[in-house]
Amino acid sequence: MAATLHDVARVAGVSFKTVSNVINNHPHVRESTRAKVEQAIRELGYRPNLTARSLRSGHTGAITLALPQLSLPYFAELADAVIEAAAKCGLVVLVEQTGADRDRELEVMASPRLKMSDGLIFSPLALGQEDADLIKAEVPIVLLGERIFGSTSDHVTMQNVTAARTATEHLLDLGRKRIAVVGAHEGEVIGSAGLRLRGYREALEARGIPYDDGIVAYVVDWHRSNGAAAMHDLLDRGAQFDAVFGLNDTLAQGAVRVLQEAGFRVPDDVAVIGFDDLDETRYSLPTLSTVDPGRTEIAETAIRMLMDRIKDPAGMPPREVETAFQVVPRESTVGRAAAVPA
Repeated sequence: MAATLHDVARVAGVSFKTVSNVINNHPHVRESTRAKVEQAIRELGYRPNLTARSLRSGHTGAITLALPQLSLPYFAELADAVIEAAAKCGLVVLVEQTGADRDRELEVMASPRLKMSDGLIFSPLALGQEDADLIKAEVPIVLLGERIFGSTSDHVTMQNVTAARTATEHLLDLGRKRIAVVGAHEGEVIGSAGLRLRGYREALEARGIPYDDGIVAYVVDWHRSNGAAAMHDLLDRGAQFDAVFGLNDTLAQGAVRVLQEAGFRVPDDVAVIGFDDLDETRYSLPTLSTVDPGRTEIAETAIRMLMDRIKDPAGMPPREVETAFQVVPRESTVGRAAAVPA
């Protein structure tokens, strides 16, 4: 039989009410008591009855996280960060995958399944700025990403332009002059690819280096295979470059593989930097220089903002937060001796 709150209270040696306070994240609980209850929950494998909780309080204690593709490592790691941040607040996370499909993204906001949730953290890829008025649901929404700005929902985003500019400056500061880009999207202005390309161009312009579209590789998706194909295309066209800025880490990893197969030494012949600071970049060969866009901060901020809205849906105007970032220099740009340890 499934464990109950009374079972948790018995194992932890506390009252039923104390267990309830811990699960509902009440602030006035001693840390030692909270630790005992959380340990009992883990030992018993207790899971909250969302239906019963909803009937008692009007809240389910669950939220929904809607992401484009969990096969993209960035979104898998983002989901992990959101689940961890939610657990600290006593929330369960229900995950929806939209496949970056416009109809699925619209469906998520209108789905009857949202009745099982108190709020929605939503990262759209198919919907764009022209769809800002469509961002609405029967529960509070916190938007993630760079596709839609100025909606009536709270929004957490990263500093794509400034971070990309800083990543490009890192390569320029190392003496690289011909910096290829892997991962641009044709015609995109708003969105991760468009914003990161803008930051790259700003860095070149500030140093008096002309922009050359001939060393910019355009792709449709941001998987390793796309990075590899883009690098093959650059090499087949005889493009001349001494550095590569992959607009995400998986693109950069695909590009590195092709460069090494073609006999280029990374970073001696070509320095490479990515974007996202995926866990696996610490263990690639060479380790991949990258931009940490503040993924943990994004998750924790989104959870905090959503909890604010759940408690007081109309208490404040829509908020927009940009998270901090940092460039992480590793072997693929500065070599082993100067790299940040994994």
